[in-house]
Amino acid sequence: MIFEKMNDHMLINSLKVRSYQWLVSVITCLVLVLTLSSFTHAPGTGTITISNPKIKMVLEYGDKASITELVVNGKKVISSADGIYTSVKAKGITYSSLQLKGLPVLIKSGNLIKLTGIVYGDDHQMIKENWIFNTTAKAIKWTIERSFSKAVQVDESALPVFNFKDMNTWEGAFQGYGGLAWFYLFNEKLSTYGVHTSSSSFWNSKNGIGLDISVSAPGKNVSMKYSRTNDNQLAYTINVSNKELLSKQDNGTNRRRFIRGSTDVWAPYTVSAGNSSQTITLSYFDFKQKYGRGEFKGVNGDKVSAVLNTIARIGVIDSLHFGGNSWHTPYGPICLHEQYIAQLGLAINDPHYLQGYQSCLDYYRDHAIKPDGRVYPRWAYTNEDAAPGQYNKDGFYEAQWGILMDSNPDLVTNVAELYDMTGDKNWVKGHQLSSEKALDWILKRDSNKNGLVEMMTDNHTQKRSSDWIDIIWASYENAFVNAKLYHALVKWAAIEHQLNNEVKSRYYQAFAEKLKTSFNRSTKDGGFWDEEKGCYDYWIDKDKSVHGRNMVTPVNFMAIAYGICDQPARRKIILDNIETQMQQEKLFFWPLAMTSYADDEGKEYQFPFPSYENGDLFLSWGSIAVKAYVEYNPAIALKYVKNVLDQYSKDGLAFQRYGRVKQNGLGDDILSGNSLAIVGLYQAIYGINPMYNRFYLEPHITPELAGTVLNYNFRNKRLVIKLDNNGYSVSDQQFRVIADHNFGFNTAKNELSYFHLNSDAVSLQVKAAQRLGIQVKSWTAKNHEWVQTVVKPAVKPIVYTLHQLKPNTVYRLSVNGKFMSKLKSSSIGVITIQRLAKDNAEVMSISNEVF
Repeated sequence: MIFEKMNDHMLINSLKVRSYQWLVSVITCLVLVLTLSSFTHAPGTGTITISNPKIKMVLEYGDKASITELVVNGKKVISSADGIYTSVKAKGITYSSLQLKGLPVLIKSGNLIKLTGIVYGDDHQMIKENWIFNTTAKAIKWTIERSFSKAVQVDESALPVFNFKDMNTWEGAFQGYGGLAWFYLFNEKLSTYGVHTSSSSFWNSKNGIGLDISVSAPGKNVSMKYSRTNDNQLAYTINVSNKELLSKQDNGTNRRRFIRGSTDVWAPYTVSAGNSSQTITLSYFDFKQKYGRGEFKGVNGDKVSAVLNTIARIGVIDSLHFGGNSWHTPYGPICLHEQYIAQLGLAINDPHYLQGYQSCLDYYRDHAIKPDGRVYPRWAYTNEDAAPGQYNKDGFYEAQWGILMDSNPDLVTNVAELYDMTGDKNWVKGHQLSSEKALDWILKRDSNKNGLVEMMTDNHTQKRSSDWIDIIWASYENAFVNAKLYHALVKWAAIEHQLNNEVKSRYYQAFAEKLKTSFNRSTKDGGFWDEEKGCYDYWIDKDKSVHGRNMVTPVNFMAIAYGICDQPARRKIILDNIETQMQQEKLFFWPLAMTSYADDEGKEYQFPFPSYENGDLFLSWGSIAVKAYVEYNPAIALKYVKNVLDQYSKDGLAFQRYGRVKQNGLGDDILSGNSLAIVGLYQAIYGINPMYNRFYLEPHITPELAGTVLNYNFRNKRLVIKLDNNGYSVSDQQFRVIADHNFGFNTAKNELSYFHLNSDAVSLQVKAAQRLGIQVKSWTAKNHEWVQTVVKPAVKPIVYTLHQLKPNTVYRLSVNGKFMSKLKSSSIGVITIQRLAKDNAEVMSISNEVF
């Protein structure tokens, strides 16, 4: 027994020892793990790699703090001692994290890395910073905490600056409001472009790499600038301030965003003493996946994408300044008398552009409309193009060439067309009074009550212009302005109806009809149709003399595209005559005028013909021209679209216009309108037309375009549009509609709406909890037939609601040709049926034919 007890005692002691040893081992391992995942270095020097699967950066610290290497998806985009760092310039002296007062301290804890004690400055001003990096699988967040020992006027600040390897690292950077820093235009050293935005998306279409950089600084204003350095690097600088930064150049106006020969685009500002914090998020994106437009047939899809990613966006000067003239233009003008700025967004197809333009139009509403309703036609960096004293403090002005009347209808058109793209009824409601005010101002200009509004001048001998063609002396009754006005009235009358103002809606509709009637009269009867010349003439002086009889193409293209010219014979005469001359001269694009103005109809240097607005090629009328031709002969329209794509490959379309004789690029006033033929490809040929309550598809494709598959962003959904010779389809992730005609498409969660032809009223609503395809076979007053296709038999019934039927009428329901039941429509012409789909495809039919 004693022996047994001793053994038991020894066994217990042995177990205690082993347990103790095991506990020590566990604690040692835990300490080791914690040591590896969390450590604090004493002040010193070193490097550390911060990375996730797509982004890697190397942080170097010691007598400096900087990121010396940045790799994006395996591509090294920064590699230098001054790769990324922070700095402050005050009183002409630059202090930066490249020269520290002492050694910083590195702390690492899990995915969190913190570099503290970053101190630079001098005895008068000390800047202290902490850098905190938080890494996730998809992003690296970099928080910069900064403090100033006392208030200081800052010349420049970088929070931080990124020095990319060279100007070819990225092709461009999309701005958070939809604009573009296009580095192709940084064609000299120390070119600098500054904007107000909190995000930038750098991209390179050749290698497919994209880098999103966004800044979060609640309660602060974020600005960014892009510079080509003396070493041909791309320096990208983020700045955060209490107030919005002003431009430094042009003291007194301070509006210039693009400068040459310098990098100090921003004016000095005051920074208060104390602490601030902002977080920069870096994340990778696949350019082709995010911005890929689909599979193109018959045209070069890479060129299409390139035009819409570059030249189409450069008229966006800053977050509140959208137009057609680029930020690169020496005096940086914006023309508010251009009706196609919203239309550009249709093909750009970036939600940021649409949201940005909404903010811009809000700004124009509040700053560019005079109390009497007159809309200033222009804005610029300086007042050099303004009529003496005819400008406001915000930079909007009347042009030196004359009162450009088309700004009033064009502002309304842009509001209306942007509303169609967004469907934002609350937003457009906020523009109702201002749009009415703008329209009513110009409608009062019809003094003789013939439906044609009159310009401020009575006669061309007064040598004052009245529209976009600003050094041709169009006066009194101007077809160019009246065509634009007709378009605006039709658009806005429909919106007034949606906003339940039937009085205004009927008023604008009636004025539009009267305008159209007068416009179409022959010149002998006071209209614009010139029977001898076979075209609509440009203007009529008050003395009844007719001018601009030289086939001014925008006038005639607008008359056709906007539905003013509804006589097929006239359309044929106009379009055939233009195309015949185009072939004779072998022009790659349509000129502003086919022949010369009379000698006294324009400014002296417009002669001899062709010269500038008297016969040169302006690509900004491409979408109107494509639309004018597309129903008559889409092959002609497509030919000129291809010509523009070819020209882009040669010179990037980075000009104002092209000369008539040599067809060479001319003018430093680069126009985003040079992309509008490609916008016409999207809108008129492919038939993509977002509407306020639906996606509307009305293609006019040629056989060579058959098989085109397009990706399109529509109200936070990615649609896929397939175009073929025998039919078209639109689909999202749940629903698909196929038809051999034009139709409208809209979806919500588990709900599909089909709009027949161009109706803005729903024709068929479908509720389904699974993926479903609908092929419309027939949709007539007597018979509605479609094929429903499901991936697998339905668990819940599919609910169909047919609208716009004959009220109180008995219909016959058939499935796969088999009669199922009789149904009676409601008093408002609605029938609802339910069908539990059993087969992959079933033919559904509702008919009111005699049994």
